[in-house]
Amino acid sequence: MSESSRQGQGGFPRRDAEGRIVALGDLLGISLAGLVIGLLALLLFDWGFATVGAGDFGRANGWLAIILPAWLYWEDFRAWEFGAARVVAGLAAAGLAVLGGLLVAGLADGLPPLLSGGLAAATFTLVYAVVWFPGVHWLSRRTG
Repeated sequence: MSESSRQGQGGFPRRDAEGRIVALGDLLGISLAGLVIGLLALLLFDWGFATVGAGDFGRANGWLAIILPAWLYWEDFRAWEFGAARVVAGLAAAGLAVLGGLLVAGLADGLPPLLSGGLAAATFTLVYAVVWFPGVHWLSRRTG
């Protein structure tokens, strides 16, 4: 697909000719939408299993809600040309996002796993986007 036809479609998130997301707001918006969809799917499955007596409601692991945001992040990672910028930015973003998510999950220890994991997944989603996007852009400019 050519660049002119890609821009003519006006898709969301907006991407450049290489397929990279062009704005932090787009990355945050689509990843948070994916997180909400994941949480709603988890709620639905957890409610269904609780209804048929296969467990108590709220016992599903809320961390599963990061599946769609992680997929988006992986696709954006792949769109960047191979090099130190994307690897360093990806590792730093993933490390800080996991650390932030685990910290929030630890602070929310008394809550049901669905809620504490959901809060941790939300933290992961936000931290990864906020570290990855400016990090990979800055590092790619620095490394040429």
